[in-house]
Amino acid sequence: MNSEIRKLYLTAGEAVIHLRHPEWGVGKVVEEMNSTIPGGISIVRVEFKYGGNKTFDNNLESLCCCYHAGVRRV
Repeated sequence: MNSEIRKLYLTAGEAVIHLRHPEWGVGKVVEEMNSTIPGGISIVRVEFKYGGNKTFDNNLESLCCCYHAGVRRV
């Protein structure tokens, strides 16, 4: 049996900013979704004050993770 361990970056309720889009303002993680299928995706939905809702990959093992894209906790 192969048990998968994902390295998640953000959780619901955290405040974040986007380094490449400071005009979006501070955002709040409003939803976290994780696939139950091994190898499936983990995503978060962030509501930015001026940028609206954005969805990001939340798995630090992925090169597309929101951390690598410039999302940081505040």
